[in-house]
Amino acid sequence: MPTESRANVRERLRPVIGAATFVLMLAALLLCSIGLLPMSLMKALLPLPAMSGACTRALVWIAGVPWVGANRLIYRLLHGPQRGMVLDVALDRRKSWLVISNHRSWADILLLVDALWLRAPFPRFFLKRELIWIPIIGFVCWAMDMPFMRRHSRAEVAASKDPAREDLEVTHRVCRRYRGIPVTVINFLEGTRFSEAKRRARGSSFTHLLRPKCGGLAFALAAMGDQFDGLVDVTIAYRPTRRSLLWSFLCGEQTGAAVRLRVRKLPADLIDGDYQGDAEFRGRFQAWVNRLWHDKDAELAVLYAAQAPLEQLRSGHSAA
Repeated sequence: MPTESRANVRERLRPVIGAATFVLMLAALLLCSIGLLPMSLMKALLPLPAMSGACTRALVWIAGVPWVGANRLIYRLLHGPQRGMVLDVALDRRKSWLVISNHRSWADILLLVDALWLRAPFPRFFLKRELIWIPIIGFVCWAMDMPFMRRHSRAEVAASKDPAREDLEVTHRVCRRYRGIPVTVINFLEGTRFSEAKRRARGSSFTHLLRPKCGGLAFALAAMGDQFDGLVDVTIAYRPTRRSLLWSFLCGEQTGAAVRLRVRKLPADLIDGDYQGDAEFRGRFQAWVNRLWHDKDAELAVLYAAQAPLEQLRSGHSAA
């Protein structure tokens, strides 16, 4: 069969492959929930320290080994290996890592847990509080001590309810539970998925990124910065597609998506500071994050230029 004909057949089959991938991944989640839900309920109903710790360890093992392992197997059987992943240094599952990443799609989470699987402890994400209501997933994420951050309205900010302090308390409370155990904490600094409309509305000076929100990162470092062995700086660049990015991922179009993991040393003078109360420290911290973001923006420009013209990338998909 001519190459062009094979490509056309493959393109017509992508929705079928995407549906099969979704169904199989959902089945894997439901099977794993047989163990996840009882452990989560036990932790909620018997909040004793020893019991909570044992339940959390069981939850992390179920999510980190059979669930992620099943997803990797499904994806590779239907789509082949992830070809665009580059890790510049080996990680260690016995150590703790702080991960930052740009955020374009729900598929980011699947790519990140895939990239870190058996290389680092099972990741905990900073999540929007609304996600706690997602059936099964939200409850299990709560039980695994993932921090849920609120989206504060303008009215709350105007009323001087100090929403930043609430997020600080949540971050400190959750991060204290991580002390003494290997953990990977992931923070999408943009706070939401990127889109060109959001970039313009928020006045971002970056071409491929929204402005970073530094508070959550600063709070995590203040709570347990001495425990982290390094900062894993992740850059994700998807291939151009006319589908939403999540659907494109399920359909197997993103096996060549670029996923770059670079390990950086955490600046000692930024690990333990008063981000809220010390304006000088806050300025230095924001300057450091903005330098990382400028480097990431430049890296994304190179990655996108190697894949397709920027106009094609932007017009060819919507974030999902």
